[in-house]
Parts: sequence; C-alpha cells; structure tokens
Amino acid sequence: MSSASDDWPSLHELAREEHETILSELTEKVAYDLGRAAADAAWADQLPVVVGIWRGEHQLFHAALPGSSLDNDEWLRRKGRVVMRFEHSSLYMGQVCRDAGTTLQGKFLLPESEYAAHGGAVPLRVASAGVVGWMGISGLPQLDDHALVMRILREHVTTFSG
Repeated sequence: MSSASDDWPSLHELAREEHETILSELTEKVAYDLGRAAADAAWADQLPVVVGIWRGEHQLFHAALPGSSLDNDEWLRRKGRVVMRFEHSSLYMGQVCRDAGTTLQGKFLLPESEYAAHGGAVPLRVASAGVVGWMGISGLPQLDDHALVMRILREHVTTFSG
C-alpha cells in the first residue's frame, strides 16, 4: 500500500471496521485460531512479521516468522499499549493525531518509547464485555499490518457468527 495521504482511512471507516469485528468470546482457543490464521496467511506470503494476541496483560499467542526481529516485537508492544489505553486501533489513534497535525506524544504526552500510534494493533472486543485485549502484527508498512489483522478478524467473525 502507498502511504499517500489519500490512502489513509478516515476515522469513520476505522471505527466502523472495529465494530464489525466484535467477538462472541476471547478464549485461549479463539486466540490460537486467530493467531494461527494470521501466521498461516503471513507464512504463505513469506511476510517477515510477528503476530501477537493478548487478553489484558496475558499474551495468549505469539509467532515470529522468518525475517522478523526483536524490533518487530517492540513495535508490536508499543502499538498494543495504544490500543489498551484508548480502546481503538493503533491506526485509528494515528489518524486522530494526523488529523490534528500532531503526534501521540504531542497530543497526549505519551512517550514514543512506550507508545506507537502506527497501524497494526486492533482491539479485541467481546460482545458482552467490551475491549478485553488486542491483536497485532508488526513487520510490514503500517497500513499493511493493519489490513492483515482486520482481514483475519473479519474472516473469523464471518465464520463463527450465527
């Protein structure tokens, strides 16, 4: 994906996709299924990414594919902190800042060493409980990281919706 400003999704589009991917539950089995689907998709395309899923502070899934690095894990954790702080995707919060002409640090006084408002981490909402965790991918351009996570979540919700 190109990173031209016209390619950035609107806040409305990002909020809509978050609400279209609400889970019925987030168990260890659901986390495994989501994580494996993401890792399998990345493996098939030889993408150098890490995949992670958390419920609260508990990491339920992690996969590091060939070509990924410890740096990707650090980026993933920084993106995830944004999700848990604001209950929106890291791309959504990045767009909030772009729209305001500032950064996450400038707008919310959050250190860049701990928080990254770059695409790739999304909230995991459960219908009966709200945001209970997050899923993320790091290693690609941020719009691509975000798109892959959303694709996996959409496929899961479509498959398991009644």
